[in-house]
Amino acid sequence: MNLHQFRFVQEAARRNLNLTEAAKALHTSQPGVSKAIIELEHELGIDIFARHGKRLKRITEPGQHVLQSIDVIMREIGNLKRIGEQYSAQDSGTLSIATTHTQARYVLPVPVSRLRAKYPKVNISLHQGAPDQVARMLMDDTAEIGMATESLASYEDLVTLPCYEWQHMLVLPPDHPLLRKPHLSLEDIAKEPLITYHPSFTGRTRIDQAFANKKLHPRIALEAIDSDVIKTYVRLGLGVGIVAEMAIKDDPVGDLVARPMGALLGMNVARVAFKRGAYLRNFVYYFAELLSDRLTQALVTRAMTGHVNDYEL
Repeated sequence: MNLHQFRFVQEAARRNLNLTEAAKALHTSQPGVSKAIIELEHELGIDIFARHGKRLKRITEPGQHVLQSIDVIMREIGNLKRIGEQYSAQDSGTLSIATTHTQARYVLPVPVSRLRAKYPKVNISLHQGAPDQVARMLMDDTAEIGMATESLASYEDLVTLPCYEWQHMLVLPPDHPLLRKPHLSLEDIAKEPLITYHPSFTGRTRIDQAFANKKLHPRIALEAIDSDVIKTYVRLGLGVGIVAEMAIKDDPVGDLVARPMGALLGMNVARVAFKRGAYLRNFVYYFAELLSDRLTQALVTRAMTGHVNDYEL
């Protein structure tokens, strides 16, 4: 057995048993992938995949155990590479960060700048996507550290820790009638056309749940992944906007008025995540500390060994 066989089996599972897609991802041929998997099965004396003709239909029960072992092997190979990089060039390398647009645009610039000041030879690779994509990039070793609000805590293969707490803000034109109300309610806001985030981004789940709890059905006039886009369309008069607090904290809305919505929608928690069992280089720990003064190297190390699941903000 060899690492190529392990990679082929792992990629076939990741690509929903589509060997053509697995071959494309690994820059090889589909027959080569199929042959390598069959050879590994013969060597182990089991079927990793159940087949219908030449097509893979499902992962067998022993195949599930094989995949778990392969995941551990491939993770440790990645760790070996990082250990080598750590000690051959301790102040250089690439830090790959997976995050959402909101975090990349409004939260990460200062920590990234401070990291570069301390480690000028470290390059930054920034990958943006939906929270589920952030999680996948961590599990696929595309990124070493991830940051998002939605979804990250639901993946068993990830170690996640709270980073900071934030609330949504209502943004609207200065002459909007809602501003004449001393106390805004969800019922008031639900009567207006809303401009806010796409369902998989920036705490949208909490927004929807708050309205649903009141049995309200607001009209979503426009959805976007970019807070600046939301503010632009509020200025055009398409409706009132709901954006993340960090999108206006250091980037004033100028001709718009912002009102906090924490009391109406509740608070959100941005989380930082790592692949469970991964070896983290020194500058990864340092970057985590830049994200939150509670994310010390000692705490992250304990979390990576399974001794910390969370902490109170």
